[in-house]
Amino acid sequence: MWFRNFLNLLASLRERNCFAVRWLTMFASLSTPILFALGGFAGLIILATGYRMTGLSDQIADRTGWGEALVGAALLGAATSMSGTVVSLTSALDGRASLAFSNGIGGIAAQTAFLAFADMIYRRANLEHAAADLANVFQAGLLLLLLTVPLMAFTAPEVAFWGIHPASVALFVLYAYGLRATARLREEPMWHPVDTSETRTDAPEHDGEAEKPASALILPFLLLLVLMALSGWSVARIAGELSDRLELSDTVVGATMTAVLTSLPELVTTLVAVRRGALQLAVGGIIGGNTFDTLFLTLSDVGYRDGSLYHAITADDLFWLTVAMMMTAVLTLGLIFRQRHGIGWESIGLLVIYAGALAVQIL
Repeated sequence: MWFRNFLNLLASLRERNCFAVRWLTMFASLSTPILFALGGFAGLIILATGYRMTGLSDQIADRTGWGEALVGAALLGAATSMSGTVVSLTSALDGRASLAFSNGIGGIAAQTAFLAFADMIYRRANLEHAAADLANVFQAGLLLLLLTVPLMAFTAPEVAFWGIHPASVALFVLYAYGLRATARLREEPMWHPVDTSETRTDAPEHDGEAEKPASALILPFLLLLVLMALSGWSVARIAGELSDRLELSDTVVGATMTAVLTSLPELVTTLVAVRRGALQLAVGGIIGGNTFDTLFLTLSDVGYRDGSLYHAITADDLFWLTVAMMMTAVLTLGLIFRQRHGIGWESIGLLVIYAGALAVQIL
């Protein structure tokens, strides 16, 4: 309740154009070329922070013993999603329901497609085969479950308590339970993937950096997290301003612009993790980031003050929801099937689905 009141206070100050919050609209006075330049600069910051976060996450996984898949899903996935979280929440506070929704769901689709690029640069074997880990399979199934919740909320009668739809609470509860179940699954697995000559196991590194204690790695990780959040806020403001100036729909901007820009950390961390040989971290970071991205909808529903977020979206937003569900299903099947050599059929399928969705949305 206190958080809701805090959001209403911010909205009231913004409506009164209070001096303390005038800086929130500073982008409105900038020219369009400068806005594009600032957006590109924010993207570079997101790229750089994502690159550094990958190495820190790998070291944290080694020092804590949590494993690459769990750290990728819980820590790296959530951290690299920080900029996208700020974009969705800021958009919801501005009353842009479609931009808030499509940014989160579009990011899931874009990040899943990134795994196909990672599969292409890992030449030794199929990435999903080499990175076999039960935690990643479980997280993929959890993600598919989470994606059905907003669809059910959209088709159900509009209900809200203190302006929050019950589906938003359900997303948070399912996500929290899923993380707990993933940790338990790692400690007491009931299934094991078959090891082959191409399977890359999660083995700790033994270089100088890897010998640092976990406590010495957390502070720089948190500082990078703050920097990424500030970059995400800038992207949200720039995207909203460009959407108005260029007369683009919020869905197009959210699903194809802000979603891709704020997903750059996932692209960087995935490719860097593959180059480092941390394959479970690469796959887990994408899937974990995607499951965390569903919480964008919870935060957006809290920030959106004109009713239920799920009943303020459009058919175009639902289109991207079904795209994300389809791509997650293809990825899950690929993780289970585990094609041994070459670029997996699931990677080709992911690229075809995503490219087709972009063509339908833009053309």
